[in-house]
Amino acid sequence: MNTRLQLRKAIRQRRNALSVIQQRNAAIALATSLSSHSKIQAANRIAVYLTNDGELGTAAFIDWCWQQQKEVYLPVLHPFSSGNLLFLRYQQDSKLVSNAFGILEPKLDVTKVCPLTELDIICTPLVAFDETGARLGMGGGFYDRSLAHWQQSKLYPLGLAHDCQLVENIPVESWDIPLPEIITPSKNYCFT
Repeated sequence: MNTRLQLRKAIRQRRNALSVIQQRNAAIALATSLSSHSKIQAANRIAVYLTNDGELGTAAFIDWCWQQQKEVYLPVLHPFSSGNLLFLRYQQDSKLVSNAFGILEPKLDVTKVCPLTELDIICTPLVAFDETGARLGMGGGFYDRSLAHWQQSKLYPLGLAHDCQLVENIPVESWDIPLPEIITPSKNYCFT
């Protein structure tokens, strides 16, 4: 576990060291790549995250989704089931609040919740990844729990990361859910 903590710290420092220009260029490249992805083009309901802690920017992609009349959903900490996420509809006029981790999320409104089984795509953040599709998250297991049964539904997970987040080997634990695809600003890694 110590190796995972060390790796998490080192890669978070690496991505936070990216300049504003590097971050902006990476976000534009990501939006371009995602907008031409066949699964994104076919999707109606797309879950994505708001950028935090040096993560690859998603604002340009979210704007593209809205222009294409695609429904956008954001993760919200589940109020009654600790360690789990809900996905709420995100629109241009959605009110955002800070959650327990200081991350912006839509204000809870049960009428805007979309069950995981009804999402087409879930774009997941990550701290590090390797060329086998192993993903190292922030350590809370929120996305691992959300993706535990993705293969039994229409949901397709896409990991999003900066190029500098690729590492040689992720020490995998039994609860880690590998991703079928990870997209960086310069490359699309497919593992299926």
